[in-house]
Amino acid sequence: MSDEMSNDPTTSTSKSSDPWMGDKKVSAAQGSKEAGWERDVMEKLVFSAYKEQRRTRRWGIFFKSLMFAYLIAIFVIYMPSDLSDAPNKSHKHTALVEIRGAIAADTEANADSIISALRDAFDNKHSAAIIMRINSPGGSPVQAGYINDEIKRLRAKYPNKPLYAVVTDMCASGGYYIAAAADEIYADKASLVGSIGVIMNGFGFVDAMEKLGIERRMMTAGENKGFMDPFSPLKAEDEQHIKTLLGSIHQQFIDVVKEGRGARLKDDPAIFSGLVWTGEQAIEVGLVDALGSSSYVAREVVGADKIIDYTYDKPVFERFVERLGASMASGVTSTMENLWR
Repeated sequence: MSDEMSNDPTTSTSKSSDPWMGDKKVSAAQGSKEAGWERDVMEKLVFSAYKEQRRTRRWGIFFKSLMFAYLIAIFVIYMPSDLSDAPNKSHKHTALVEIRGAIAADTEANADSIISALRDAFDNKHSAAIIMRINSPGGSPVQAGYINDEIKRLRAKYPNKPLYAVVTDMCASGGYYIAAAADEIYADKASLVGSIGVIMNGFGFVDAMEKLGIERRMMTAGENKGFMDPFSPLKAEDEQHIKTLLGSIHQQFIDVVKEGRGARLKDDPAIFSGLVWTGEQAIEVGLVDALGSSSYVAREVVGADKIIDYTYDKPVFERFVERLGASMASGVTSTMENLWR
């Protein structure tokens, strides 16, 4: 019976294992192991990238905060004085308006800026008087004329508020055109004052072009459109026209000075010849009233020694950027010099 049972193919088959099934199970297990290993590696890579991203973000925030703190520190160090020590315009004071450099539309001494400052100074009921402190070689007669006209208007509107001009190094040409509108003019004994005249200059290149063999080709619509061309011969009628034009502007200048200075001017044609005088000499010819600085005028003439500057200046941020840029440029230059030593 036992032999029969052992020889039974059915029984034998049920007890024996299928070799193909065993191989499949082993392969599945190995595949599962490999998949798990790859998944672990991917998870580690993703987690590592995430940690690196967080670290980068934290360092980015740190450096941005550090840079912000640095800029704040620089701003505090180079902060314009008008922020740290804002003037108190609610008490009696002498208003100051600076006129510095060449008078032109695209310079610091342009009519719009100076007129705005003068209006603010006159409008403030606590300003006892206004001082125009002038240090200018002159410039545009148009810009100077705008300022002179506005001064006349303001003086008529505020008849009890005097306006003084104080000359520092120079008050010439258009600078004096402005100063003439003041009630009184003060200067230092070594100041240069005057230059009441008009000038137009240029060059002529006709002979040079002939020597170099250069041909001038100029086409115009209008027979006088190319007058005073430096590459063409000077015509007598063009020269006469320019002289007439300059004479007219010069006479306007003379009239303004005579109107402003009146009987104080000496009867001397040299005054309007374009010459300049020292402060002491200018008193003798009537271009200046007395010697004195702005602090002297405020203290001794006005009686309000506290001076508040009304001069128009660039916006605070723009000035800060300019100062910061100049400071950084100086630092870089100094570093480069040290490296080359």
